[in-house]
Amino acid sequence: MLTATAFAGSMRRAAFALAAATALAIAPASPALSADFPKQPIEMAVLFGGSSATIAQILADAMSKELGVPVAAVSRTGASGAVGYSYVKSTPPNGYNIVWNSNSISTAYHNGNMDFDYKTFDGVARVGMEVPALAVRTDSGWKNLKEFAAAAKKQKMKVGVSGRGAFTHLASAALFDKMGIDVIYVPYGKGSAPVELLGGRIDAALQWPSQFKAQVDAGQLRVIAVTSPERLPVMPDVPTAKEQGYDVDAVLWRGIAAPKGTPKNVIARLEEAIRKVVTGKDFKERAAKLGFEPAFQGAAAFDKFIAADDAVTAKLMAELGLKKKK
Repeated sequence: MLTATAFAGSMRRAAFALAAATALAIAPASPALSADFPKQPIEMAVLFGGSSATIAQILADAMSKELGVPVAAVSRTGASGAVGYSYVKSTPPNGYNIVWNSNSISTAYHNGNMDFDYKTFDGVARVGMEVPALAVRTDSGWKNLKEFAAAAKKQKMKVGVSGRGAFTHLASAALFDKMGIDVIYVPYGKGSAPVELLGGRIDAALQWPSQFKAQVDAGQLRVIAVTSPERLPVMPDVPTAKEQGYDVDAVLWRGIAAPKGTPKNVIARLEEAIRKVVTGKDFKERAAKLGFEPAFQGAAAFDKFIAADDAVTAKLMAELGLKKKK
């Protein structure tokens, strides 16, 4: 005969079994246990606006087609990338939250904006490289770096950067250090480089070429240098800083990373999708119009690349007085 106590225990066990079965039925499959990743939408955290956001959206749309699920490029800006990195760091390492990362993983850490570094993430793939360009108003009369330097030595210039400690700040500091001039850095806030320049709130800005193109074509702005070793196809008439006597090599890389511990099979699936997109004709053509150079690199090589770049960035920031002591 079943006692009241035994009956109650039996009911509790049945209820527990039912709840467990229900939970298993509605919970998404763990990529760590499933070979059919992905089974739900993926969020790509985008840390900056401008051309970074544009390229991220192009990549996300193409990845959606390759993976068979939506890849949503979601803006998580602020603190020179720290806001977005912190968010993705807090998510489960299952491949459904990835970050559109760059050198900012190093600059945000070394300038003290966040207390974790690149080792918090697993590299998925490098996507490409982007080169900053220095622009001024056409009516300023400055046609090259030497003319800008001469003017800056008479009156301190206000130079716009994406944010204090951002890569554009680091690249600007490296360039102006070589030029022997001291400037006042002005973060854009919610503005953009062309708007701030044309409004007269800054004298120059170091930013991505695509942000200046419309105003350059209209004759309102002039790009007087790029910080890469070679000229850019998108701006073939603009000389490099090195051509003008200032030995600067500042190039931004962009790629995709995931929280540390993301299953290898998941990373491999994402890596392959990115490889197909980045090496494809459509992505290359669209990237070229933005001054973005596709440069795919797989996960293992990308991790080593980031580690080496972080060491170089830390050294440069220390030399320029931008590295916060830990």
